[in-house]
Amino acid sequence: MTALTLAPVAGRAWRTLRTALVGLAIVAVHVLIALLAPVLTSYDPIANDSSEALLGPSWSHWAGTDQYGRDVLARVLYGGRYALGVSVAATLLTVALGTVVGCAAALRGGWFDDVLGRVLDAILSVPSILALLVIVTALGTGPSVIVLAIAVVYVPQVVRVVRGAALAVVPADYVTAARARGEGTWAILRREILPNITDVVCVEFAMRASWVVLLISSLSFLGFGADPPTPDWGLMVAENRTAITVVPMASLAPIIALATLVVGLNLAADGLSKAWGVDRIREGN
Repeated sequence: MTALTLAPVAGRAWRTLRTALVGLAIVAVHVLIALLAPVLTSYDPIANDSSEALLGPSWSHWAGTDQYGRDVLARVLYGGRYALGVSVAATLLTVALGTVVGCAAALRGGWFDDVLGRVLDAILSVPSILALLVIVTALGTGPSVIVLAIAVVYVPQVVRVVRGAALAVVPADYVTAARARGEGTWAILRREILPNITDVVCVEFAMRASWVVLLISSLSFLGFGADPPTPDWGLMVAENRTAITVVPMASLAPIIALATLVVGLNLAADGLSKAWGVDRIREGN
């Protein structure tokens, strides 16, 4: 290829990589802010002070205070810890389980794949938010229950995506050779299949994380997520929506924080999928 033909390819590659880098940078900023929350603010995010309730932005409270006199900025900063902590734990569990089950279904095939497909269809027929509400209503609220509920809801979708990617690897000669050597299912998954679908798993993790963040905030907004007075973005919007005309930043600040985190995760997932040539629609079939 000549320099003239390489230039457009290099330009497209850089634009794609730039999208991923911008998204990862936004996520990194959120992680850094969450870790440095005690340094960035001196206010306790759960301490009430009725004498300072519903104050607008000032030098003392940059984003104002809510109806309980709590500093809005402090709650937003600490809220990132809850959002990121629960979301990362839920996404890790979801993607790990979905990857193992999806690879096993592609490798084993036969009746196992058929039965698993029917079970996944049954689970996917239930709306995600409805399934989550049923689980948290039955088991109660709390981070561990939310993580488990999200795994139940999203594992079937990850299984389908990973299974589609693994089906393209299973017929390869090195997998056939591993089977001929008498290697077990787990050994083949770990040594032969997983290393060749790492790009798909990484993209799925980034994309799934953005949905998990939104779902966790939605649960908190509906009253089935974080318990008051936990600093959580969805809970902050629910608590302050009735006073939005008085102290709009009490609702807008957590919305902006949530939106920028989701945008960053989506940019990272989109950039990585294009850079690695991962077709998420095709892989999910």
